[in-house]
Amino acid sequence: MKFKEAVTYDDMLMVPQYSDIQSRSEVDISSDLGRGKVLELPIIASPMDTVSEDVMAIAMNNAGGMAILHRYNTVEEQAKMAQHAIQKTDWSGNVAAAIGVTGDYMRRAEALVAAGVDTLCVDVAHGHHVYMKEALKNLREEYDNHIHIMAGNVCTLEGVNDLADWGADSVRCNIGGGSICSTRMVTGHGLPGLQTIFDCARTDRDVAIIADGGIRTSGDIVKALAAGADFVLCGSLLAGTTQSPGGIVIHPNGYPVKEYRGMASKDAQLDWRNKSSTPEGVASYIPYKGSVVDILKDLEGGIKSGFSYSGARSLTELRNKVEWARQTSAGTHESTTHILNTHNARRK
Repeated sequence: MKFKEAVTYDDMLMVPQYSDIQSRSEVDISSDLGRGKVLELPIIASPMDTVSEDVMAIAMNNAGGMAILHRYNTVEEQAKMAQHAIQKTDWSGNVAAAIGVTGDYMRRAEALVAAGVDTLCVDVAHGHHVYMKEALKNLREEYDNHIHIMAGNVCTLEGVNDLADWGADSVRCNIGGGSICSTRMVTGHGLPGLQTIFDCARTDRDVAIIADGGIRTSGDIVKALAAGADFVLCGSLLAGTTQSPGGIVIHPNGYPVKEYRGMASKDAQLDWRNKSSTPEGVASYIPYKGSVVDILKDLEGGIKSGFSYSGARSLTELRNKVEWARQTSAGTHESTTHILNTHNARRK
């Protein structure tokens, strides 16, 4: 039996190289999503009901990134969110919202486009599927090339190529890597996040690659971009902020938290469709983090520092210059702030 070895973000490091970059301001981390949509910050907020509504969309746009308005509400509610976000910004074509592949998805798409949305994210857990093929065909027939279509999720080169051939402009790549996703445990399927990008980025199609899942730090973002992703899509990194949906509650241990849940969790399914199939996610709480504006500034700084360690001033230079090294489990431990994990730091 043949099997492949697959690596995740913790398994790999980039080797530092000579750099003549003297300031982060010299580094351009902008990226092209396709159809002329260039974002200054290569970060997209996930279409989850505890991450992305109109307030998050406005904050992401102001920071140079983008949020995808979630679809776990009525058509009218989602269209209203889109309209509110557009009225509160000076967007000239940077509004994204999610739809499904069955039921009211074409009516939802129609309402969103009428509201001003120019990017539709066809949002399903297993995107390499006949329903996705039919949905992309129908959307392209209806809107031709007047809108950007994002689709996913997939984790193979074949999946990316098929979605691109069916009509997708960008593809979300990862199966089961999210912090609140249990797909790999429930179904036994998926691939580690970084390996997914290594594989999917080999495509020869004109399609943007979006790393979706397993991104925990700015270093992971740099690794994903270096491996071939054009953007990263984040959930837990942006959840628990002032701009994420939901109120702040006090944890039994006394600190403030906000709800964060996978959209395939039992709680989420019961809320948005009044029934639950086999859950492939969990619901939990995440510590309240303050404003997402500060988090995005920190991430941007970390990404630019990462580029500079490879002597790269742009995404193209990063990919051309990157040198990868596989680290051992001991190396992974050494890469963390490991004094916090030892008992030897106490004063004797």
